[in-house]
Amino acid sequence: MNQNVDKLYQIAERESRLILGLMSGTSLDGLDIALCHIKGSGLTMNLSLLAFETLTYSPPFRDEIKSVFAQKEVNLEMLCAMNAKIGRAHATLINKTLNKWNIPNEKVDLIASHGQTVFHAPRGGRGDEYPNSTLQIGDGDHIAVLTGITTLSDFRQKHIAAGGEGAPLVVYGDYMLFSSDEEDRVMLNIGGIANFTFLPGGRTTSGLISTDVGPGNTLMNQYMRAYFHEPFDKDGKIAASGKISKSLLQALLAHPFFKQDLPKTTGPELFNLDFVHRAQKDSNTEELGHEDVMATLCALTVAGISESIKALSAEYDNINVYVSGGGLNNPTLMRFLKKELSEISIESTAVLGMPPDAKEAVLFAILANEAVSGLPVQFPESVGAPAVSFGKISFPI
Repeated sequence: MNQNVDKLYQIAERESRLILGLMSGTSLDGLDIALCHIKGSGLTMNLSLLAFETLTYSPPFRDEIKSVFAQKEVNLEMLCAMNAKIGRAHATLINKTLNKWNIPNEKVDLIASHGQTVFHAPRGGRGDEYPNSTLQIGDGDHIAVLTGITTLSDFRQKHIAAGGEGAPLVVYGDYMLFSSDEEDRVMLNIGGIANFTFLPGGRTTSGLISTDVGPGNTLMNQYMRAYFHEPFDKDGKIAASGKISKSLLQALLAHPFFKQDLPKTTGPELFNLDFVHRAQKDSNTEELGHEDVMATLCALTVAGISESIKALSAEYDNINVYVSGGGLNNPTLMRFLKKELSEISIESTAVLGMPPDAKEAVLFAILANEAVSGLPVQFPESVGAPAVSFGKISFPI
């Protein structure tokens, strides 16, 4: 037997595994690294987060990613080069971080690398002759070779191949980790895009929903970079200083995406500055002050989230919302959200024992664990979550 296959077989047979989960989202702020000890699989899985760190990208590296990110036309040579460069950069960050944590690379069983999404294209208006598609770069072979650790990567392709839209994937880990017998839970993640998993009480898959709901931080971050020369609205101060434009907000919410049934998926390919500028033109708000635009974009994020959760609350009366992602650190956004959902409990995932910044990286570690040792979870067809194992395997030698 090939020694790599034999080693993978031994890892799969173990009672527990040490897995490093990686996440780099559409906010392009850096790489999340979560070291997880996982025992068992599925609903009986026991997970311990041993260490976590977010490593910020340098401005030049972030600019290189942006040059191939969420654009219909890019330099193909640069796209090819960044596939390798991101993989090698992530491997370097892994090696440095494990050294900092005093953990030898050989003690880690698997790496679960989400990669860097550069384009996400659900079928939408392209016509039935083109399938759903998505592209994450940061090649797993480079990570495996440079770290010496078997790496699972490119998770979203299997979801699409099996009939899904490639996002969101968090439903699998959310269901295993956060299902409750006592309460109905909304696991809300406000990253570049806002998405949530709704977990009905009783640990059942009946009624479960996993969906994107609209922009999270992406529009606000893009607007801050363009007009304030800052990567994001620190502490939500700019949005707090502005006034929400009802006309602009209505124009933004007029986009057909917000009227689509759940589940659905989207990305910065749709929610970008062109989208904002078109809405300003349609609503005659092109002269609106930048602070007022920021306040309105913040309100847009909240509207996408709150309207979907309000629809759920009409059917379920025991809903509790648990928030993760960078949006949790924006006091203005959270104040708007709590005002819109004043009758619903909203807390950080920290109260469930999960640091909010670590959640997505942890969930990809869970997907890797399930790929080698678990069984595909059977969800109802309406969830849009095919029962499959995820990730392409890259051996270190």
